Amino acid sequence: MIAIPRLSRRKFSVALLVVSICLAAGSVRAQLAPSPPIKIVVGVPAGGLGDLAARVLAQRLNENGHPAIVENRLGGNGIVATDAVAKSRPDGYTLIMGNHSTLAILPHMIKIGYDPAKDFAPITLMLAAPNVVIVKATLPVTSMQELVAYGKANRLTNATQGIGASGHLIGEQFKQLTGVGLVHVHYRGAALALQDVVAGHVDMMFDVVALTREHASSGQVRALAVLSAQRNPVLPNVPTSAEVAFAALEGGAWFGLMAPAGTPRAIVDWLNAESRKAFEAPEVRERMTRQGLQLPLGTPEEFAVTIAAESKRWGEVIQKGGIRLESN
Repeated sequence: MIAIPRLSRRKFSVALLVVSICLAAGSVRAQLAPSPPIKIVVGVPAGGLGDLAARVLAQRLNENGHPAIVENRLGGNGIVATDAVAKSRPDGYTLIMGNHSTLAILPHMIKIGYDPAKDFAPITLMLAAPNVVIVKATLPVTSMQELVAYGKANRLTNATQGIGASGHLIGEQFKQLTGVGLVHVHYRGAALALQDVVAGHVDMMFDVVALTREHASSGQVRALAVLSAQRNPVLPNVPTSAEVAFAALEGGAWFGLMAPAGTPRAIVDWLNAESRKAFEAPEVRERMTRQGLQLPLGTPEEFAVTIAAESKRWGEVIQKGGIRLESN
């Protein structure tokens, strides 16, 4: 007779957990197969950071035998796409790449048809793109403190990606914190705004590291602070916002996967795990890091906390500044 060893209670619990996870994964596969493609909707044009994140995940799902496509549905600064997914069936087949604008900013500036807190099941925060404070090369300042002093004595212009963009609102928060009279000069997108800062037509800008790193490294603009908790590997000599006593400005653009509210938790957890695996692949992580991007890849609960905190922060800035989407 073969002796079967007794399992300790702890080992038995671990074994039971492993079996449960395998059964849950099998249950998700059964719910999604045979399946139409999993559709990841993105409210921005192809080529942007949100689109990039969606395509990394879609590639992972396709490679693992789960057909997935990315759909760029434009309109209303992402509101059209987000509203459509909020009203989709909560079956795991239709997802949205949510972001700082559609989930935490625009709801305070314009009437929308969805509730970011109630109409979605957060899956994971995928990408975070910290902003950096840049000034034109000829502006006679080399630090945040000198920028504040200069701004109180002179007129400062701030180029932004558009009304309600993260660069616009961080600039507004900077005004509220320092009392500097920052003049808002808004553009249709980051490229044109950055172009005018490089040309010296506008004094400064708050923009993501991924888009400004080459201009800052080459001296076309001067970077004063990266608005993140840690120094950024692509601008290692630029201090963080905390190091220059502006920790309150920490932030930037972010992108995370959402499903319609009511999506089964097993599917949410499976998509969370697949997202982690997609972005933890060495070649993907290296590519993102080279662009100055961060990969939070937390739990659904952590993503929900981020959305709530960001909504509170920007809601207060918008209300205090009296900002509306129709204003200049």
